[in-house]
Amino acid sequence: MMGAQGFLLFYSLVSLCALAWAIVTFDRVKAGTPLWDGMAAGPWVVASLLTITGTAFLLPSFVRNPALAGKNAAGVGTWIPVGVFRITRHPMMWGIALWALGHIVASPTPRVLVFMSGLIVLALLGSHFQDKRKVAQNKREFLPWQRRTSFWPRLQELGGLRLSWVLAFFVWFIATWLHYHLFGIPAGLWMWIG
Repeated sequence: MMGAQGFLLFYSLVSLCALAWAIVTFDRVKAGTPLWDGMAAGPWVVASLLTITGTAFLLPSFVRNPALAGKNAAGVGTWIPVGVFRITRHPMMWGIALWALGHIVASPTPRVLVFMSGLIVLALLGSHFQDKRKVAQNKREFLPWQRRTSFWPRLQELGGLRLSWVLAFFVWFIATWLHYHLFGIPAGLWMWIG
């Protein structure tokens, strides 16, 4: 009735509206009492490492990613995983999940726990169901791709990101500067060098 492109457009619009609603709701709810001191050095370092790693996963995920909407599946079954896809076939979703987890570690308030846990569940469960849907749509291309890649991150492959680590640190540095200057909440190095 709608066609694949129409459905994708409708789905994207509903998703953006739902995310906007969640952000507005998050902003209007009181933060509440944190479960631990996320501003202490330990949680702050862990949160920073999680968000840098999430960014290192996210940035290269826009290149040659067969999971992107509208991507032509022709030849995916013969691709040899390179770069971030040697780590996981869902770098974008793992990047979002790690970013959200970093926020939970740094700011363990009830509203952050609910919002960020929702993002983690949506990213990882969505990836799982996307795997099933892709195979159902095109078993010949996606089954071999899934056999050669991993859903769960292969930590031993993290060193292979090389340039992505440099770019991720740069993006993280700028994003945390903006976080402090736009929202008044210190993030990353700005907690210490404000």
